[in-house]
Amino acid sequence: MPKRVITVSPMPPEKCAYALARYSRSPDSISQSMEWVRTHDSQKFLESFYFQYGHASIADLGHVVLCFEGISELAATEIEDEQLWDGQARSSRYQDFSKSGFITPPEFDAAQAAAYQEAAAKLLAGYNQIHANVSEYLTEQLPRPDAMKPEVYKRNIAARAFDVARYLLCFGIPTGVGQVTSIRTLERQIRRLKASEYGEIRELAGEIAEACSAPPCCQWETNGTSEALAPTLARHVESDEHLARSRENLRQWAAQNLPPAQLESHEAVDLMKPADATADIVATLLYPVADRSYRELYRLASCWSTAQRSEVMDAALESRTRRDELLRSFRNVPYAYDIVMDIGAYRDLHRHRRCQQFRQEYSTRLGFETPEAIQKSGSGELYASLVSQASNVVTSLPEPGSHYLLPLATRSRFLFKMDFAEAEYISRVRSGVKGHFSYRNIAWQMKEKMAAIEPELARFLEATPPWVEDPLQR
Repeated sequence: MPKRVITVSPMPPEKCAYALARYSRSPDSISQSMEWVRTHDSQKFLESFYFQYGHASIADLGHVVLCFEGISELAATEIEDEQLWDGQARSSRYQDFSKSGFITPPEFDAAQAAAYQEAAAKLLAGYNQIHANVSEYLTEQLPRPDAMKPEVYKRNIAARAFDVARYLLCFGIPTGVGQVTSIRTLERQIRRLKASEYGEIRELAGEIAEACSAPPCCQWETNGTSEALAPTLARHVESDEHLARSRENLRQWAAQNLPPAQLESHEAVDLMKPADATADIVATLLYPVADRSYRELYRLASCWSTAQRSEVMDAALESRTRRDELLRSFRNVPYAYDIVMDIGAYRDLHRHRRCQQFRQEYSTRLGFETPEAIQKSGSGELYASLVSQASNVVTSLPEPGSHYLLPLATRSRFLFKMDFAEAEYISRVRSGVKGHFSYRNIAWQMKEKMAAIEPELARFLEATPPWVEDPLQR
């Protein structure tokens, strides 16, 4: 019987895309297609079929592994903001950031940089002190079980203390990210990053393109190859001007047309099942550029005339070209969770890709979270003082550079839109006892809100209540 499953050794991304694309377009076997590619120019093929003829799926056939080192937590968050993205960032639970220093935003002048660095250094020193205080407190409260080895116990206590201390880490803390993406996703990522409001991220986008035009830095087998990683891609990654102009057009429209904000309670988790598809799209378009809840924006859009709702959508799409896809705001899904949470919890929940995610601009407007263990460990006064000082410096510095000083304790507003299966998955997985207490609370509330809005489906929802704890598990 002929072999039906053929394994293929890793190939350069563009060569792989060419081989598999040719395989789908000819009667030849994969081995014959690979031999063909060895003697033909993959760059010429991709130039014609991908970038000129628009056969976009070809670029899904080649994958690129990239690692980002010494970037800020803020930059890591923006890098990961791709739905078709696979990767991981360094964990705040398993990394000690006390001696890591911090990234200074390129937007600052010398005086602003000095003020930022002084405030960031104080947060970092406070992080170190609070980790020590909470470690001591947890050791007193959670004696080592006889069955647990001392080194395992020590690691578990340290990890739980880092869960608390991380609230004082600022967005400028350096971290690392490893990702695996298709060429197609990488192209979209670079274009999006080039349109960022943050200088660091625009610089990174240029560095990604440069890296793609050169041989890999790290190779599993050092066979002396000098072939560039993805040279064709590197020539076709201009800034996503449509994304940047849409954002600015919507910001201007909101400033000129939205009525005064309603006084609403900042509920941690609010769930809606929007019935009006157009109102949902309009509310989602305005959400990132307005300090309003999704519920308020949806109610407004539901009452607007067809002409007024069209104004919003036209503002978003005015700069769209034939090459640009519709913005993700146009992707309707059944459920919209509007969540107010600390940006540390967002960093964790942000990893869930089977949903559409939107955020409002970072600021100190919604205040900061204070974990219970801060007070119980006797660190409340120190923590409050450090957060207050950082907040004062943030408001004195220009945006967007000031965002780098925001502690992970900072509350902000995020919109997660998903189907029932994803809501069930997040509620079940993120509420487990091994998780961080912040997102455990969010996951539990997501489950409770869904059960209220979909009582017939509630029996399929599983989640662990936040009051069920096992702190020595991780």
